[in-house]
Amino acid sequence: MANMRSIRRAVRHIPVALAFVLPVSSPPVHAADLVTNRSELIQSLLPTVVNITVRPTGSQEATASTGSDETKSFVGSGFVIDPSGLIVTNYHVVEDAFEIAVTFSDGTILPATLLHASRLADLAVVQVKADHPLAPAQWGDSTKLNVGDQVFAIGNPLGIGLSVSAGIVSGLNRDVQDSPYNHYIQTDAAINHGNSGGPLFDMKGRVVGVDTAMVSLTEASAGLGLAIPSDAAEFVVGQLMQYGWVRPGWIGIKIQQFTPEMARAMGMQRPQGSIVSWITPGAPAEQAGLAIGDVILKYGDDAPHDERALLRDIVKTPVGKAVNVVIRRDHNELTLPVTVTAWPRSKWEERDAPLPAERPNSRIPPDLGLSLAAIPTSKRASLGLADTEGGVLVTDVVPGSDAARRGMTNGDVILRVDRDATASPDDIWKAINDERAERREFTMMLVLQKHPRAPGAEWVVLRLQGPAG
Repeated sequence: MANMRSIRRAVRHIPVALAFVLPVSSPPVHAADLVTNRSELIQSLLPTVVNITVRPTGSQEATASTGSDETKSFVGSGFVIDPSGLIVTNYHVVEDAFEIAVTFSDGTILPATLLHASRLADLAVVQVKADHPLAPAQWGDSTKLNVGDQVFAIGNPLGIGLSVSAGIVSGLNRDVQDSPYNHYIQTDAAINHGNSGGPLFDMKGRVVGVDTAMVSLTEASAGLGLAIPSDAAEFVVGQLMQYGWVRPGWIGIKIQQFTPEMARAMGMQRPQGSIVSWITPGAPAEQAGLAIGDVILKYGDDAPHDERALLRDIVKTPVGKAVNVVIRRDHNELTLPVTVTAWPRSKWEERDAPLPAERPNSRIPPDLGLSLAAIPTSKRASLGLADTEGGVLVTDVVPGSDAARRGMTNGDVILRVDRDATASPDDIWKAINDERAERREFTMMLVLQKHPRAPGAEWVVLRLQGPAG
């Protein structure tokens, strides 16, 4: 019953308020300095893995339209690939994000920007700026993996924080989506929502996969985790960093798996290779003499076991390289040299270009989206306030405003702005204007919430300058 299987990308959304703090300096730990003790190995790798929290444009639109005070954020994982601050994650983790925050194992939180991405490969590179070199993970060779090899995943499952799970390689070359890079590693190391973009390590501490999805009948992990193999991920990331897009090799053919039924229809004993179903006029394949109906047996030194493997071979071939292609035509084998060109960029980007995420244009209004009033003496007791405590009542919060997204609502009481006690709305606006004059970006308010999570007031940080998003 194929309909019972669902492919769930391991990303989780949670209500959260982002806060950026100054980085805490720590000496870099290099994954290449391998150790024999498993616990020590994992400890040495933790600084290379990050939690990623994003605020997508869609969540702000939903907040504005519904008037909800809750900000929807999504969490995933990633890993550092360069000390300068380059981090790999899944594209679906940062898709449509207008704000990205990266949390390191030492608690440091840094803002990040999307640098490059491939939607088709489901990979992205984001960048942070730290005040010290970061600890990079090292790529491993996924082509040397075997079923039964031990692996472990580090990531942010269910948004609870950096976690480690261990298991084995349960399967290879899993076909779960239409992509040239579709040959996933299957592992029984627990992969849950929030693990997306995190590394799958081998027992030498090298990244052999990028955790991406899970096969589950429920929202929970069913033990079937899927990871993009490192041979594909490293290639895609390398192309993105060098060219800004994947720049795949192209010869202008469409191919299909050569099935047992096709073999019998062509009078052959068994299927082998991939069959050509279409050739782009004028493309390198046509110039080399390939024809519709040819069965491709070898591509260079490789004999691809299916059409997906052949396509991966083609897209990874350096542009300008001549490759000998062995075909079967009318029961004869022929060798045709094909010179690979770059996939036409406009055609490729119709399939692969990331969708742009526009930062919301809303600006912080002078009143921060808050309507304020003095607290009537008759209400002070019901609010839990003594006559001498001061405080200002919030009577309305504009839906979709920064204050609403950070959880403020009518009925809240503002006790302080920064360290200054407030007794009237004028006290608050004077403090806000003074802070704006100092060109501060944020203000802190001590708020006695109408619906507190726990007894007592809490500090709420609100934007003073710049976009509200």
